Amino acid sequence: MNEKRSPDYETLKKRVNELADGPENRGAIEERLKRLSEQGIPRKKIDPDEIINNKEQVLDQVQKMAEAYEQVSQSCAKSSALAVMEEFGLGNINVVTALSPFPGIALTGETCGGVTGGMAALALYFGRDDLLDLGTNAKVYGKCRKFIQSFITEMGTTKCREIHEDVIFGQYHETADPNEGYPAFIRDKGFEKCGLPPGIGARIAARIIIEDMEKKKSV
Repeated sequence: MNEKRSPDYETLKKRVNELADGPENRGAIEERLKRLSEQGIPRKKIDPDEIINNKEQVLDQVQKMAEAYEQVSQSCAKSSALAVMEEFGLGNINVVTALSPFPGIALTGETCGGVTGGMAALALYFGRDDLLDLGTNAKVYGKCRKFIQSFITEMGTTKCREIHEDVIFGQYHETADPNEGYPAFIRDKGFEKCGLPPGIGARIAARIIIEDMEKKKSV
């Protein structure tokens, strides 16, 4: 169990302000997302040694891609999952599509899409297609519980509403409200700033995957 500590809200809010300008390479990100939509997630031959030796660079890359994907595609759940799936060659684009309703659990202010997307990526890595493999189910639960605790340590909560209030905006923008909440969210650079949670979620998921690689290597 990780030692409990309070989130570094000052650093989080600083990153939020940096993200407010949006991605420098929006056009390139749009083209990348278009290619992934049309061609799917490329298969990759993973070299655990290379990933382990470049761990921090991989984590930085995954986090930045999840941030940029959110800013352009406007879905925190899809973005957190996609960045991890692409990095490790996991799953297919249908998995990303299935995450469409998960930002804030259909915009209800409940679980953040950075959490649900990150856990979906972990399930692809640690899970198995055998529906009767109960032992693997238990392993996935354990990895996702570790993910959730790490996310809470970093962000203070897993709830979209509370992340809005405590970290990103200082209040909750009811994005399902087309008259007031959504326009306010747009005025406050919502999609740009909300790159933060999927970025953190993707980084945590990638870190758990790499830790598993390190553990296997040490055996």
